[in-house]
Amino acid sequence: MPFSNGKRRHKSPPPGETGQEALYLKSLSERQVPVTVKLRDGERVNGWIEYFDDTMIRLTREGKPNLFIYKQQIRTIAEERRTKPRSGNREVVE
Repeated sequence: MPFSNGKRRHKSPPPGETGQEALYLKSLSERQVPVTVKLRDGERVNGWIEYFDDTMIRLTREGKPNLFIYKQQIRTIAEERRTKPRSGNREVVE
């Protein structure tokens, strides 16, 4: 036992809302960053986040219908890597 007095210290759970999710989604939306959204059922969809609120995101896709996705259905959101051609036929990953 790590404590000599026999009492265990209980950590308080992390806060339910830190505000970081909203800041991150706002940043992705404003910069129109291409993202891959992995859903809980394993499906992946690509696009950029045009709008979000407390319960859902709107994923805008080129050449395909836009999607409204409930946050409870989302497993992860990952930024897609962008590549830009550079002189000398080399590619740079941002």
